Amino acid sequence: MVARHDQTTDPELLAALLQARRGTAFFARKLNELSDAELDGDSLLPGWTRRHITAHIGYNARAIARLIEWAATGVESPMYPSTAVRDHEIDFGATLSPIALRNLFDHSAVHLNVEWRDLLEDAWRHKVRTIQGREVPATETVWMRSREVWMHAVDLANGAAFGDIPVPVLERLLRDITGAWQARGTDEGLVVKVTDRDLTFGDSTSASPTVVSGSLAAVVEWAAGRGSGGVTAENGAALGQVPAAPKWI
Repeated sequence: MVARHDQTTDPELLAALLQARRGTAFFARKLNELSDAELDGDSLLPGWTRRHITAHIGYNARAIARLIEWAATGVESPMYPSTAVRDHEIDFGATLSPIALRNLFDHSAVHLNVEWRDLLEDAWRHKVRTIQGREVPATETVWMRSREVWMHAVDLANGAAFGDIPVPVLERLLRDITGAWQARGTDEGLVVKVTDRDLTFGDSTSASPTVVSGSLAAVVEWAAGRGSGGVTAENGAALGQVPAAPKWI
């Protein structure tokens, strides 16, 4: 039997797909290290157990696969009917038996991967709509998935850290988060400096900004609301005063 490969030949898209697939494999490894009993334990997200994280990642793959089907067929297939339906789905998934929950993750990941693999070159440019209502090309779904699997692997609270996330993913996460702050006007007077990279984000118009600095991994962890270890702030600001993270976080 001839092996099947991605239909796209775009090098940037192929690199992005590889990053998302590596993130899925990383999440799978951290999930598989947990015993069935440990799935009941707390995640890093308030109010969510590891079961909720796993269910979310499983149903997220199904939702993104629906967008790829939309791009392939031209027939509108939303991620979810509403955010309320999405939230209910996650709560339900968290009640599944351990084997069913693990199967949800495994099967949904394979399904999404096949949808990506078989999408024709031209269809990757077709527009779909995210749960936030943004119209984006199908190529954007790869990043949407990549940020989910890498970040939520850390949220499983099973030894993964932001330092395990690849630098290109961390950089784009930080650009997305600070971009969301700027769009909402919640970054006034705030400048974020990455000490191990030549990166600066934030309000460059302030005469006396609050400067928050740290390594890339530490700054992203702080900006995503996961902790403030390794991050410092000037002007006596409290690190807890981080603007709200985007909804997708």
